[in-house]
Amino acid sequence: MSIDYRGKKVWITGASSGIGEALAYEFARQGAILILSARRKETLEKVAIACRQIGSTSFVYCVDQSQSSDTEEVADRLLKEFGTIDVLVNNGGISQRSLILETPVEIDRQIMEIDFFSGVILSKKVLPGMVGQKFGHIVVISSITGIFGFPQRSAYSAAKHAILGFYETLWAELHEEGIRVTMVCPGRIRTNISLSALTKDGLSYGIMDHAQNSGLSASACARKIMNAVKKNKIVVYIGRKELLMVYLKKYMPWLFYKLVSNVKPN
Repeated sequence: MSIDYRGKKVWITGASSGIGEALAYEFARQGAILILSARRKETLEKVAIACRQIGSTSFVYCVDQSQSSDTEEVADRLLKEFGTIDVLVNNGGISQRSLILETPVEIDRQIMEIDFFSGVILSKKVLPGMVGQKFGHIVVISSITGIFGFPQRSAYSAAKHAILGFYETLWAELHEEGIRVTMVCPGRIRTNISLSALTKDGLSYGIMDHAQNSGLSASACARKIMNAVKKNKIVVYIGRKELLMVYLKKYMPWLFYKLVSNVKPN
């Protein structure tokens, strides 16, 4: 059964750009009350203004998801002010461009904190209220690299694998309590994700990947996610021909591993 999102409180992390920004506009068109969070206040405010022009009530909260204490503090403050959250979109994250042998474990931990643990913290914060009202929807952005590993993405891929394991379990435990879960696995989406990806030194990669730049637009991706959320889909894959790798791994693993073995690091 499709949900009417008018007046529903929707919290979107990583809402200042890319998929998060595009999803904010999609939910704004549905008449949702938007809570937008990310690190960059100025950029967030611009997204919030655009959402208000569409007709949505929108609020901005800055949070540094690399710091668990900041994530918890903002979540507590937000819940005190808004009460129960109806939809949580765990979109905030960061990618990686570094080889395993060259990457300090501190970088691995940082990526896991942002991409996995921050979302877990927020989910555990909002779930009691969702269970209490017998409704809640957690939308989490994983990746097709949550299905298979890929060169220079070790910690990123690990975090995206962990996301699928955690939220699949969450659904199994709580779907009878009215909790919906949608796990999104995008392929190449045209965002700035490669520009801000972490290198072995903890610096931004600063290069737009050619494959990323030729991918599906963030707005097209967001429309597909919105459609999946409305239909209460549990898992959705979004992309173009790169999605073939997901099915090759499942049905023709020998060919999948042959192709991956020929991928050369940048």
